[in-house]
Amino acid sequence: MISKAKIKYIKSLQHKKIRNSEGVFVAEGHKVVGDLLTKYQAKIIVATSEWIKTNNNINSDEIIEVTEDELSRVSFLQHPQMVLAIFKLFEYDAPIIKDNDETLYIALDGVQDPGNLGTIIRIADWFGITDIYCSNDTADIYNPKVVQATMGSIARVKLHYTDLNKFIGSLPPNYPVYGTLLEGTDIYKEELSKNGIIVMGNEGNGISPEIRKMISRKLLIPNYPTGRETAESLNVAIATAVTCAEFRRRMI
Repeated sequence: MISKAKIKYIKSLQHKKIRNSEGVFVAEGHKVVGDLLTKYQAKIIVATSEWIKTNNNINSDEIIEVTEDELSRVSFLQHPQMVLAIFKLFEYDAPIIKDNDETLYIALDGVQDPGNLGTIIRIADWFGITDIYCSNDTADIYNPKVVQATMGSIARVKLHYTDLNKFIGSLPPNYPVYGTLLEGTDIYKEELSKNGIIVMGNEGNGISPEIRKMISRKLLIPNYPTGRETAESLNVAIATAVTCAEFRRRMI
């Protein structure tokens, strides 16, 4: 059984203010929770007997066994997936970027849709990008919709919220700052470096004017065939995937 007080507490964590004050977030589903448990200890796990029986040595301070009906009362999903867990908010330092750093990073300038953010985190994980820098108006990584959309990649990719203007302005001189813009050079013809930071912009407005001034290498993802009437733009998550794939293809 799960108490009414516990149900109320878990449901309150859909709000960013409560998550921050409590210092915790919610993850759901065997994939997301399973990946997180390989690296982090849970504070509370609410799970069906089936999930508990198939998972040994569960790393959690508290385990509450529930029926599927009880789980649906605390879940944020339309179709609950056997387990819900509460973890502490992550604590990690942003890497210091140096001129000779051969790492590739992503920066998000006002990406606000939780599904897009979660998908971008998953894309970064797939392409071996472990750190993403986010403007302060980017969606919250701990939003349940973001956590779910990462499909477990939240366990491996670190997000750093910052003043993006100051951050990019503090990068070493001549450090490659890429951005996808309509006035950019065809990404399939442009020379790409092993290192650098790829800036992706807001769903509706793209990269902000302030950040746009700091883009040193403007890229264009061309439509096909050139000149054909087509969609106005690509979804930001899809554009991120196309861009990251081309960077990684050059490294093979």
